[in-house]
Amino acid sequence: QVQLVESGGGLVQAGDSLRLSCAASGLTFSRYAMGWFRQAPGKEREFVAANRFSGNMPYYADSLKGRFTISRDNAANTVYLQMNALKAEDTAVYYCAAGRPFPSSGISRGNQYDYWGQGTQVTVSS
Repeated sequence: QVQLVESGGGLVQAGDSLRLSCAASGLTFSRYAMGWFRQAPGKEREFVAANRFSGNMPYYADSLKGRFTISRDNAANTVYLQMNALKAEDTAVYYCAAGRPFPSSGISRGNQYDYWGQGTQVTVSS
């Protein structure tokens, strides 16, 4: 049974940093693309960042480049999202997702991912 468990969310002030973690089990982690998505109240889920397999080629939502960094530790079956200079508009539930190999053109599409975590709340006060 595949499980993705996010942690690290919380309430922070604008300008602070947070590091989210997603621990995976029940799958061969190194063979999966791992992504982060987020959903703010009243908004659709949106892509945040992802990397494929070795993690050498990260992908980011254009609006988040430079502030967010995705990384993965295949030995620990964990993917991370380092978020810096947080803004109020970053407030959302953050989800990690795992997907079997698919073309990189689909890296930002949620329907390309097979498994999802339960999400962790990030709240940024201004």
